[in-house]
Amino acid sequence: MPFKSQAQRRKFAELLVKGEISPETFEEWNRETGDAKLPERVTPKAVKKAAKKPVKKPEKKRAKKRAGTTRKKAATTR
Repeated sequence: MPFKSQAQRRKFAELLVKGEISPETFEEWNRETGDAKLPERVTPKAVKKAAKKPVKKPEKKRAKKRAGTTRKKAATTR
């Protein structure tokens, strides 16, 4: 199975150094790939999109409160 990208080839080389794959496996993949020009990555890394800011709705105009407009209700007796 040939390598699909340079990143994959580097990863296999790293696994070879760590001893997680055999030298035969690495050589087999390398041989099958040959001297083909490989892309850096098969698919480009996903670009993180900036979080969308919520659209501010225009605020409704509020009536201004006047000083002294609240009155106590007088107790009325009938």
